[in-house]
Parts: sequence; structure tokens; C-alpha cells
Amino acid sequence: MTSESEIVPDTKDWTWVLDAPCPECGFVAAEVGVDLLGPMVRDTATAFEAALGAPGAATRPSAGRWSVLEYACHVRDVHRIFAERIRLMLTEDEPRFPNWDQDEAAVVGRYAEQDPSVVARELLDAAAAVADAYDAVPPDAWGRRGIRSNGSEFTVETLGRYHLHDVVHHRGDVAGVRAG
Repeated sequence: MTSESEIVPDTKDWTWVLDAPCPECGFVAAEVGVDLLGPMVRDTATAFEAALGAPGAATRPSAGRWSVLEYACHVRDVHRIFAERIRLMLTEDEPRFPNWDQDEAAVVGRYAEQDPSVVARELLDAAAAVADAYDAVPPDAWGRRGIRSNGSEFTVETLGRYHLHDVVHHRGDVAGVRAG
């Protein structure tokens, strides 16, 4: 297995996916209704569960590319982060989200050393929790705002679409849809 240090940190600001289709995974945020956020989050989780059960899930396919296990740990943590951000947006006025460094989280959390079966259960639980949060958003709350540490502003609706892109994109990564 290759070391974490060979992964090049992702420093891109992906908020543009709210305004344009992602050329890498084909996700079109504007086409996702708020009623689909919960079901689609749940759907992606089952894809990760299946991938984690495959032989070699903990092995990196190439230097500089996460293993299925590492992607799944990331997605699990993304679900947890977004569940907290939704909670904050629904209970506070324009909360500011603390910075979350996904690359640091991978190293500190020792993603490559976690047990795939445990991660599968945790990912399913985290996905269910955040999906339930989307399902429970009152109709008049989708426009509530929150602000990311870099100043990007979201509504509950755009945060949900942004979140969904992340997990759909990584579902493609673990399915081998894209090279690199």
C-alpha cells in the first residue's frame, strides 16, 4: 500500500458545481430537487457498502489515488460534517462553519488503516442521519443561510446539492468511472 503522503491535496473550490455540470462525473446540481436529496444520499451509501465488500478495497489502485476504503472514510466523514452544518443552519442565524481539511482528516483519521466492514456500517449510519435531516427540513427553511470558512455562502438547499455532488462524484471514483 502506498503512503498518505503521496496523495496530492485537493485545494479546488468546488462550489462552481452549483452553477454548472461537473465535467468529471456529469452531476448537474440544478436538476436535483430538494425532495431527492435524502433518497439520493441513501442510494450512494449502498454503492459504497458494496464496494467496501469487494476484494482489495483497502488497496490503492495507483500512487496518488485513494483506495475504496479511504474514499469511503472520506464520504462517511462528509456526511457527518454536512449533518452538523444542516443542524447549525436550522438552529442558528447564518452560522459560520469551521474549516474542515479533508486531507488532514484522512491522515489524522488513519483512513487507510480502518476496517472496511466497520466503515461500511458507519457510512450507512452517517448517510441515513444526514438523509433524514434533509427529509425533515421544513419547506420554509430551505433558504436559511450558512457561511463556510472561506466565505462561500450556502442555503440549506445549495448545501444539500453541493454535498450530494461530493458523494456522487466519489461514488464514481470507487466505481472506476474516471481514471486518475
